[in-house]
Amino acid sequence: MAGLSVFVTVGTTHFDALIRAVVDEGTLAALQHKGYSKVTLQIGHGKFTPPEGEHQGVALSCFRLKPSVAEDFAAADLVVSHAGAGSCLEALQAGKPLVAVVNNTLMNNHQIELAEELANSGYCFFCYPETLQETIGKLDLSQLKPYAPGQPRLLAEYLDDVIRVGS
Repeated sequence: MAGLSVFVTVGTTHFDALIRAVVDEGTLAALQHKGYSKVTLQIGHGKFTPPEGEHQGVALSCFRLKPSVAEDFAAADLVVSHAGAGSCLEALQAGKPLVAVVNNTLMNNHQIELAEELANSGYCFFCYPETLQETIGKLDLSQLKPYAPGQPRLLAEYLDDVIRVGS
């Protein structure tokens, strides 16, 4: 039986803490325990290049950037993404279970608000790099609600809150 696959994306940024958290032996063991046997990492402009090949029973491969990652989203059974709006919505619109990982080192970071809103609405799980292993270990995808593509209400409300100028 072929195992499940994970697509990890940092978008066009760098988020080495997320990539390091994913390839941590404990996280890989947790993924393998959940039935995942392949992890594809899109590492953007990060300085850290993860090891490729078999680790903890999980096959790792990586790339930096390419014109479209739509095929990577489509092929994934689970998406682990930085909590950027574009990547989160692409995963949800592709109908993929999502773990949104917040980069809490960013200044004026609105990722936490988006990740919390999506998680509170039941569309994804969210965590930080340092809690990814625990989040994967407790992952129960049956708790997620399907995201209805073409209904951008959630993002629109979020953006209204974030960019509202003292009206």
